[in-house]
Amino acid sequence: MYEGVVQDLIDELGRLPGIGPKSAQRIAFHLLQADPQDVQRLASALTEVKAKVRFCTICGNVAEAEQCRICLDPRRDPSSICVVEEAKDVVAIERTREFRGRYHVLGGAISPLDGIGPDDLSFRELMARLASGEVTELILAMDPNLEGEATAAYIGRLLKDFDVRITRLASGLPVGGDLEYADEVTLGRAFEGRNLLNA
Repeated sequence: MYEGVVQDLIDELGRLPGIGPKSAQRIAFHLLQADPQDVQRLASALTEVKAKVRFCTICGNVAEAEQCRICLDPRRDPSSICVVEEAKDVVAIERTREFRGRYHVLGGAISPLDGIGPDDLSFRELMARLASGEVTELILAMDPNLEGEATAAYIGRLLKDFDVRITRLASGLPVGGDLEYADEVTLGRAFEGRNLLNA
């Protein structure tokens, strides 16, 4: 236990996701030994990101204006929407360069244990986007866990009367993975989503 502002810094760093007490202490002491200009740049970046960044009014992605660069891009296909849990998922999908449509960020996944229900997520906004009739395909890109499954199932029920093709990202074995280390659910998914090679 340290005194005063050092302990305050460690406590604040420890509140960040993925940062435990030891990591918080290591970061705090790194900052104490760092050049004052480096620390000032970090403080400025934190202040600036809070002041400038907001969420896109159309899809919910992070943006510095009313709309994100993806929603503003006329080359993106407005008939295809990929539904993701968090804005960081958009970045992961964009890195693949496979998807040329637009996105809808829910802001999380349904998780009753964490007190997150459908009203806490942007389902109403998704329904409003689908009401125009422009969207023909919805790709569900939720995490392959219990919360992601519940969210995908909820969307399926919610949109059963819409004339929209709903697909879910395939899941299964990762490239470079070993069968012996795969859990039963992952291996089961891999069997369900197998591809025909001699077509």
